Amino acid sequence: MCDEADLSRFNRLKTAKGGVNRRQFAVLGAAGTLAACTSMDASASGGMKESTVSFATPDGTMDGFFVHPGEGKHPAVILWPDIASIRDSKRMMARRLAGEGYAVLLVNPYYRDVAGEQFADFAAFMQGGWDKVKPWRGKLSAEAIMRDATAIVGWLDGQEPVDTTRGIGNQGYCMGGPFTFWSAKARPARISAAASFHGGGLVREDALSPHKTFGEAKAQYLVAIAQNDDAKAPADKDALREAAELVGAQAEIEVYAADHGWCVPDSPSYNEAEAERAWARLLALYARAL
Repeated sequence: MCDEADLSRFNRLKTAKGGVNRRQFAVLGAAGTLAACTSMDASASGGMKESTVSFATPDGTMDGFFVHPGEGKHPAVILWPDIASIRDSKRMMARRLAGEGYAVLLVNPYYRDVAGEQFADFAAFMQGGWDKVKPWRGKLSAEAIMRDATAIVGWLDGQEPVDTTRGIGNQGYCMGGPFTFWSAKARPARISAAASFHGGGLVREDALSPHKTFGEAKAQYLVAIAQNDDAKAPADKDALREAAELVGAQAEIEVYAADHGWCVPDSPSYNEAEAERAWARLLALYARAL
């Protein structure tokens, strides 16, 4: 996942790109996301409906952003954000996915401590965000995320736009990558797809290491690994493949030609070509599994 070395690299990238300030960076990120959304035909789906929502979990009140086509019932998708959590770039990604015919819930993983948006964009996170989120992130153990996933699925299954006869998708970025595995483990009868994009900590020593959960879930998997994350831990992709093969899990595991954060438009590492390729693989996963 994103670490302090990545933040230093992001700052160097920003400087190399001409010292883009926070406001300019936010505009550039939003513009990239808007461009990515231009293929979405809202009229074909009856328009989009979106709202800020909240619901009870065993640990408190979780909040999130819920967006879905205006008519009909649709497979649900849980979107676990990266370390900077809910913000415009993530809302835009949720809207784009909703335009493909899904009921998407973008959740706030830090709800135990704070509600709603904490950073306007990733550039804002880079200005002291690491220290701010560190105690919040420390509470996001595998057990905590599995409790959250159970509550999220329960809430989604009670929503009118959600087609409960179809499986739920589940995608995460950066620190959200492992959450997709734990969510699939927590609700194997409902979560049928898990996609991790530049996720960190997928291979660990403990019993709840994400790569050890393949056999405890029924999901199909997409694991998109950043090239610099692979350089730091080159054995992880092999451990993931071996673990999936051992239990016969359907898992697409690939190292992409882009650095950590490449899928998120307001990230300094955003790589449009590789992000679009990852997006296409996500849609293919959901088409098969949901």
